[in-house]
Amino acid sequence: MSSPDSKTSLKQDTKLTHSGREPRSFHGFVNPPIVHASTVLYPDVETMVTGGQTYSYARRGNPTTDSLENALKDIEGAEGVKIANSGLNAVALAIMSCVKSGDHILIADTAYGPTRHFADTVLPSIGVSVEYYDPSLGSEIRSLFRAETAAVFTEAPGSLSFEMQDIPAIAEAAREIDASVLMDNTWASPLFCQPLALGVDLSIQAGTKYIVGHSDAMLGTVASSERAWEKLDALCGAMGCHVAPDDIYLGLRGLRTLSVRLERHQRNTFEILDWLKGQPQIGTLRYPALKSDPGYEIWKRDFSGSSGLFAFDFVDGTTKEQNFKFLNALKLYGLGYSWGGFESLAIPVRLKGMRTATPFDVNLQSVRLHIGLEDPEDLIKDLDQALEKAFG
Repeated sequence: MSSPDSKTSLKQDTKLTHSGREPRSFHGFVNPPIVHASTVLYPDVETMVTGGQTYSYARRGNPTTDSLENALKDIEGAEGVKIANSGLNAVALAIMSCVKSGDHILIADTAYGPTRHFADTVLPSIGVSVEYYDPSLGSEIRSLFRAETAAVFTEAPGSLSFEMQDIPAIAEAAREIDASVLMDNTWASPLFCQPLALGVDLSIQAGTKYIVGHSDAMLGTVASSERAWEKLDALCGAMGCHVAPDDIYLGLRGLRTLSVRLERHQRNTFEILDWLKGQPQIGTLRYPALKSDPGYEIWKRDFSGSSGLFAFDFVDGTTKEQNFKFLNALKLYGLGYSWGGFESLAIPVRLKGMRTATPFDVNLQSVRLHIGLEDPEDLIKDLDQALEKAFG
């Protein structure tokens, strides 16, 4: 039996509590200190010219940054982790570490809107060809490979539509042509999905969401396999990537309670989904952890839990005015684009016209909800009164 000192033998909840902490290095204090620094001094010129100490300049790391990176390295099962200043920045860094001028990248047609904007505006300007693909392809993605295909960008579940992808099948196909596979895993967090174990090279998180967990800091993370680490590390160094230590610390603080928060988000969400099923104004529920969802079998195979984010369609015939009236009537759900914090949120969703490879022609009014840590009975009452005001 492995020793409790062996990090590989520890369960995820234990890693969340202990990884990235070295109390003996900081006079016994439980949490690592916030190190505000730029200049690092050397004891002598010999140490300076040989690089013979741990830190050389704060842009290249400090104890606060190392604490979060090391913690996520343990939790993700990664060769290394880089911290970015937002989720979108993490997406951009991950992609840029895998492509160069003349390359071709495949991106899931369900990708997060800002990811698409980056792909449509920045990548062509540096000579990278972008192609969107049907997220249901799985191993059939081979039919889209070119000689110059360098990477496949996946997101599971997909943004707004919550469609699932067969990540292991895509990874196996990509490996045949030595293409890198990237996955935006923000919805599940590394607690409920382990992309690197599924064959992914770069696992991306908008740490702003569940890792920070308190709606008070912006962070992105990229966890790398051994195969992709050298290029990611070199790119971040060359681009001078650095995140403020105060924000890093808020990520560390949030990480410690990730498990208990996600458990509550998940439990509350299922209660609210059960209630929504019985409402005549509600049509399709978009949440892969539901047995009725088309992506349920993939979710069950590859994920160990689900989060608080889902969408639903109103029944056919619902007007935009009714949708907006419903949203404006909500009292406990804030109207905001982010999610992953302690609070419940809502936004309108228009699926039609958001796709290019696989047009979404469903002409329905939809809503995305993030279910927070409030009492679910109160959240249900709020939904009920908003439906009454919108539909009578």
